Amino acid sequence: MRTRPRLYVSYSSEMALLPTWTQKIAALVFLGFLVILPFGVIPGLGFLADNDWLKLLSRVAIFAIGALGLHILSGLAGQVSLGQAFFVGIGAYTAAVLGGEVGKSTWGLGLPMWIWLPAAGIVAALVGALIAPTAVRVRGIYLAIVTLGLVFFGEWIFRSTPFITGGAQAGRKFPSFQFRFWKEEVPFLDFTTDGSWFGIDVTSEAKTYFLLLVFVVIAVIIAKNIQRTRTGRAFMAIRDRDIAAEVMGVAEAKHKLIAFALSSGFAGLTGAILGAFVGRLVPEGFSLFMSIQFVAILLIGGIGTVSGALLGSAFVILLPRIVQDFTGFLASVAESGSGFFSWFAGIFVSTGLDDPGIVSTLPGTSPGLNIGQFNLFLYGLLLIGFLIFEPLGLYGIWIRVRNYWKSWPFTY
Repeated sequence: MRTRPRLYVSYSSEMALLPTWTQKIAALVFLGFLVILPFGVIPGLGFLADNDWLKLLSRVAIFAIGALGLHILSGLAGQVSLGQAFFVGIGAYTAAVLGGEVGKSTWGLGLPMWIWLPAAGIVAALVGALIAPTAVRVRGIYLAIVTLGLVFFGEWIFRSTPFITGGAQAGRKFPSFQFRFWKEEVPFLDFTTDGSWFGIDVTSEAKTYFLLLVFVVIAVIIAKNIQRTRTGRAFMAIRDRDIAAEVMGVAEAKHKLIAFALSSGFAGLTGAILGAFVGRLVPEGFSLFMSIQFVAILLIGGIGTVSGALLGSAFVILLPRIVQDFTGFLASVAESGSGFFSWFAGIFVSTGLDDPGIVSTLPGTSPGLNIGQFNLFLYGLLLIGFLIFEPLGLYGIWIRVRNYWKSWPFTY
């Protein structure tokens, strides 16, 4: 109803993907914004059409898919996992073997993308299903430690199988975003070269961005629909109170296994897409830090919500670039010695060996933290801050703002 948007008269209307017209219109507007973004026609945001920013936004899309998988496991089913990087690696190297070319010391079948991309998710899901019976026997911190062990085990496996991974510090070449019917020389759809779409010149970065945008939209629809199903409601019952859910007839072990398999499948797809996007990955890349990134995405964005996974992905992936640009700006202000932020720049940035500061812009050993170290510091600080002050993350902040304006001027 137009005057009562939250008044539902049927279960089907309440369980719709976008139950209100406001949400439908907002989703369409936001999707339209993302579609026209690479063309640089949005006032004030034309820089986002630059190739380096398009690559960052594409990486946001890749990590959003993996975060949606962890959302199913941790946000819906309530199972703590620090092993997402292991399943990302499984998916990546499945794609490398099936889609990559055979090398002097590496396996490769050279199969088309419509085979290696789904296979990466399926193989990772099967591995997750095999591990799940052992993992679901424990819970809480013990489950986190078990999944943490998977990351270290995976790093050892990846380093010890150079015929699959290319070996430590070397890595291997991954298949690219090219659609072929089989193994013909010229792909019928190529996202790795510049070209023209409908008379408009489009760079390879923009093509890749559009492809990954389609993947994210599909992943969001799947994740939202899983939440609406009987299985999704069983996940949430286990999350809220597993003993009560089992007493009411929910098969706890079965649904935990399904949650692990689904989460692992999303992670496997993330690994395959990440490998194709980057072109070459080393085994050391699938480390504990990658798993922490996925956990940070959920906690900062808002655990238990699809919107939180998307917000967290954008925040965590874009944060290092924002910090880098902001630090460069402060460094120029500190060197000039003038400007409104000069006093802050002098404290924050170290521009010389005898200049103490929090962040250093000098190469090599110098006072202060480098950009990478400062980003790690920010991750820890943000995780602690959101857990203490806003457990619902960025999504919780949005809810507060929305509720404030809905009740204004009666702010109580």
